[in-house]
Amino acid sequence: MTEEQRRYDVVGIGNAIVDVLGHADEAFIEREGLPKGGMTLLNEEQANALYARSGPGTECSGGSAANTIAGIASLGGRTAFIGRVHKDQLGDVFTHDIRSLGVSFHTPPADDGPSTARCLIFVTPDAERTMGTYLGASQGLTPQDIDRDLIKNAQVTYLEGYLWDPPKAKEAFLVAMDIAHAAGNKVALSLSDPFCVDRYRVEFRSLAEQHIDILFANEEELKSLYETDDFDTALQHVRGHCEIAALTRSEKGSVIVSGNEVHVIDAAPVNKVVDTTGAGDLYAAGFLYGLTHGMSLQECGMLGGKAAAEVISHMGARPERDLRTLLDSATVSAG
Repeated sequence: MTEEQRRYDVVGIGNAIVDVLGHADEAFIEREGLPKGGMTLLNEEQANALYARSGPGTECSGGSAANTIAGIASLGGRTAFIGRVHKDQLGDVFTHDIRSLGVSFHTPPADDGPSTARCLIFVTPDAERTMGTYLGASQGLTPQDIDRDLIKNAQVTYLEGYLWDPPKAKEAFLVAMDIAHAAGNKVALSLSDPFCVDRYRVEFRSLAEQHIDILFANEEELKSLYETDDFDTALQHVRGHCEIAALTRSEKGSVIVSGNEVHVIDAAPVNKVVDTTGAGDLYAAGFLYGLTHGMSLQECGMLGGKAAAEVISHMGARPERDLRTLLDSATVSAG
């Protein structure tokens, strides 16, 4: 099957979460016992109580892979998403929101069990985001939820490390990888968070070596993966383990490695950093859009950086403007 015959550029598989985003001061974060800048897993009772104590917020479909897919859609890419919600109010919010972006989303909602997942995101005056996450129904993904035709008809299947916890979801990931590769398509994985890497280091290394074509990681995640304090040492390890590694370094920009190729990309300028939520997700969006539209690796990295810069310039993990306006400025000669 040629790229022209595939219906989708990227299909994402991940946690289907409704983001509830609001401002908070340092005192609130400390009072609630939330680690500043980190993510705390909550049960449903804790999530409801924290929500009740928080200030006003905005709700939209979220989740790491879903954010990436939304970004690709904003760039004009053809996208689909696989993730589990409950048949409840927040499940309706997620479904309506992601479909309104032009993303194909048809995973059947759960009739029973945990309610739809939510992430309470508190942004402090320094633009740092602190999260409390109830994973709920999103953890109920199974191999039966994997749409074989969808995977076969996507150039890239994109997976988030956050969903590597539940055994059934892990099986679903492995099924999706096999379908994609059997169809001659690519598989991409985001390591998601250092705490994910700490728990599944051996498994993630094995994935990078045997199943993953495109790996996304930030500097801390990569160093954790290879148990080193030196970025360059970790980079040398990963370059032999997968076809492409796209490595983000915050204000230092990003590094793309593929075989003997190494591209160092400067960070895109930002007038003011307002909220870092979704920076890595939107970097992956720009990169994967570029990759599925014939751009060079350098151009992919530049577009990823520009998409990340847009999302950190305002509240929320989704772009506020049409990202297609970034395309001309991201295209450079590969020299």
